[in-house]
Amino acid sequence: MESLDPVLLSRLQFGFTISFHILFPAFTIGLAAWIAVLELLWWLRDRAIYGEISRLWTKVFAVSFGMGVVSGIVLSYEFGTNWSVLSERAGNILGPLLSYEVLTAFFLEAGFIGVMLFGRDRVPRPVHVLSACVVALGTLISAFWILSANSWMQTPQGYVLQDGVFHPVDWSAIVFNPSFPYRFMHMVAAAFLTTAFVVGGIGAWYLLAGRRADHGRIMVGMAVSIIVWLAPLQLILGDMHGLNVRDHQPAKLAAMEGHWETQRGAPLILMAWPDMAAETNHLELAIPRIGSLILTHSWDGEVTGLKAFAPQDRPYAPIVFWSFRLMVGVGMLMILVAGLSAWLLLRKRLFDSRWFLRLLMLCSPLGFVAVLAGWVTAEVGRQPWVVYGVLRTTDAVSPVPGGSVAASLALFVLVYGVIFGAGLYYIAKVIRQGSAASQPEQEPMAPRRPMAAAD
Repeated sequence: MESLDPVLLSRLQFGFTISFHILFPAFTIGLAAWIAVLELLWWLRDRAIYGEISRLWTKVFAVSFGMGVVSGIVLSYEFGTNWSVLSERAGNILGPLLSYEVLTAFFLEAGFIGVMLFGRDRVPRPVHVLSACVVALGTLISAFWILSANSWMQTPQGYVLQDGVFHPVDWSAIVFNPSFPYRFMHMVAAAFLTTAFVVGGIGAWYLLAGRRADHGRIMVGMAVSIIVWLAPLQLILGDMHGLNVRDHQPAKLAAMEGHWETQRGAPLILMAWPDMAAETNHLELAIPRIGSLILTHSWDGEVTGLKAFAPQDRPYAPIVFWSFRLMVGVGMLMILVAGLSAWLLLRKRLFDSRWFLRLLMLCSPLGFVAVLAGWVTAEVGRQPWVVYGVLRTTDAVSPVPGGSVAASLALFVLVYGVIFGAGLYYIAKVIRQGSAASQPEQEPMAPRRPMAAAD
């Protein structure tokens, strides 16, 4: 047990638990907003179908929100058990930021989520609509503070160091640190896309199975109305975020792009295997000059390579390189789906093109894959720093034996597998049963039968 590395195990444990946690906020941020829109449409148009769809997805939201809260509490304890030195040195900044999230977002959500979940037939409809809108607002406020804290660790500003302890001197610089606006916009857009693909995929399944085709049309129609413009916009937001990384975290960008040498007119490396020991790429496939065009918006722009940094200050390039390509690849697939959706909308064939509905079903988990790949890119790319450029990860871990961390990690894997497996099973059951709760099953959708567009 003495040979177990507590730093590596603590990183694995935090990575495992936060990988579970991040999936639920990424889903519920967009889902809360979509439920609020459904509630508004139900109130303003007085059509029962919007209320029926809202009722179904509110059940899914309740389970997802609960699992997100539970998994988030675990992370809070890990700051003390596994990363006590980080808490001691950066607690003056991270503590208030995380407390603001509880005070402004969690309390707001807690105050209205009960009305949203249980007040549908017990309070006036405008009150229920208001509760859904406030919960949606609360999820965005929560994302604001969490991303502000995490972004400060990526691009720290507004502090002074005294005896190794961070002390705040400018809260506006801390909250609105250089990377925060770009990361916030990028993450919120990712959350809305994640929800849109899940809702669209479930709606496509309803249409293909002939179960509540009226519900399916509205789900697919509303999901596509988000995907067709937000997927291309996410590419622009990602480019803006990339330029910010270039300016503030050049080592991370070099690892993302697989560049070892600082050069002008750098190529775009499509595929390679970065070799940390040899400081080179194997099996490289690249397009000349396109890297500089993307990263500097100039054919001859200079791109910094990993060799510009000491070996001990470089992130582990293979993981960052491939997680970034996975995220970008998923983003390109989303844009393809957006283009196909727009084409079918113009031809008025969106709801009866079975091949597209199958594609939409298969693409349901794309948002989750992109979120996880993006998180790995951001967090592994920040290494070897826990507070970028100031506090190393190896200096922030708690003085606990590796065996204790390994035991708790194994316990987390077991408990998370049981609890979250049960939660996901219940969500699948709700979706499967909810579609036919108030209407007999219909025949499966006939191929190429025209359908009217959803409202």
